[in-house]
Amino acid sequence: MSASRRSGTTDALGPEEPDPGGAELLAALLDGMDAALCALDADGVVTHWNREAERILGWTAAEAVGRQGFSGWAVRAADAEEVQGRLLSAMDAPGRQVHEFALVTKDGGRVLVRMQSAAVRGGDGKPAGVYCAFSEVHAQIDLERSIALSEALFEHASWGVVLVDADLRPAVVNEHAARALGVGRTAVLGRPLADLLGQGVEELESALAHVLGEGSPPAPAELWVSVRAADKEGGGFERRCWRSGFVRLASPLAEEPVPLGVGWLFLDVTEAKQTEQEASQLRFRSQQLHRAARAAAECEDPMEAATVHLDFALAGFADHALVDLLAGEDPVRLVRVAATPAGAPGPCLPVSKAGIPVRYPEGHPAPQCVARVGSVRASAGAGVTDWASVRQWPEGSVHALCAVLRSRGRTLGVVTFLRGPGRVAFERPDATYAESVTARVAAALDLAQALPS
Repeated sequence: MSASRRSGTTDALGPEEPDPGGAELLAALLDGMDAALCALDADGVVTHWNREAERILGWTAAEAVGRQGFSGWAVRAADAEEVQGRLLSAMDAPGRQVHEFALVTKDGGRVLVRMQSAAVRGGDGKPAGVYCAFSEVHAQIDLERSIALSEALFEHASWGVVLVDADLRPAVVNEHAARALGVGRTAVLGRPLADLLGQGVEELESALAHVLGEGSPPAPAELWVSVRAADKEGGGFERRCWRSGFVRLASPLAEEPVPLGVGWLFLDVTEAKQTEQEASQLRFRSQQLHRAARAAAECEDPMEAATVHLDFALAGFADHALVDLLAGEDPVRLVRVAATPAGAPGPCLPVSKAGIPVRYPEGHPAPQCVARVGSVRASAGAGVTDWASVRQWPEGSVHALCAVLRSRGRTLGVVTFLRGPGRVAFERPDATYAESVTARVAAALDLAQALPS
């Protein structure tokens, strides 16, 4: 990669052979570098020229070493004096100097290069020449853009950026990602993802492992994860939806691609997904109410029409439904008239219990619903095992919603919707839907009571 004019022999890179030992090592090191390197002595004579310089300009070391400056071959004659003067001025300047020159290639073309030059000092400390490292300006600009992009992503990006190492642990995170994970930037580093996320971490780790082994997926993925909520007491978790893109990182210095990790970019789209889900749910429930009304209109028996409404309402909404009619108001007494099977989910059917009131304990949600003339929601506490049986509900129920039956200004009873442990608790939109259903059920039951038996 280099040649010395003072060695007296010739190698493959220049007209003279380097001294054995250190000179050969120096030549090997220079020749293996990615940057184009050349050196000039104090008189401006080229002393070293490596393979990358040959690749860029086409001039071999044998053709370059020993020439007086760049005039007449690597630089136009009109520019030669200025170029050499600026390069040799590095001998009297501290540190490095950066220049941009138009150099001439062997085939007569011109290449704009960015060159860094610095003084080379001899054993007595005095300047003995300069060394110059240069690269094509467009390549340098590409590198600078890559570095600038990397810094911008980790400092100013409006989405989360995480570099995950081959052990699936965060190696670098930006400020946005740290906020999304609920911890500081340094606290994230090196920790297993399971320490940072709750539900959904297995899916995320599976995606990262796939990218490491197979490469980047063709499209972003939407992942639901549970993250620790800083504003919740006891450090509770909240579900978030992150639209995630993955890029496998490989070393550019290896002969074969060696995965260094995965670049994970994500954007929180929870609100948009929830809005989309709510709209989809609303459309489905509206369709169910419409279908139920059409089916109930074909029923001759009003009680059958009431149970048809409940059957359509249960789809995707609840596991069980119980219908209790009011038999007395002081105290409130409720008689079971229809119910779904206590075991596996099934259709809501009339039941015959000889008019005997259900033995609801004090504070039960169903009598409360009658007293309030409004919906009541309830859920089993953590670790409670007999919550459903104590309340006269099917075993395994953990969430309840009681909606009052009202028709012609009168309270007729209560419909209780129940969910098992595989579902989330009832929320306010669920209560609104249940009230729409019970309004139709109440009309059918009122008609059943008004007709002669």
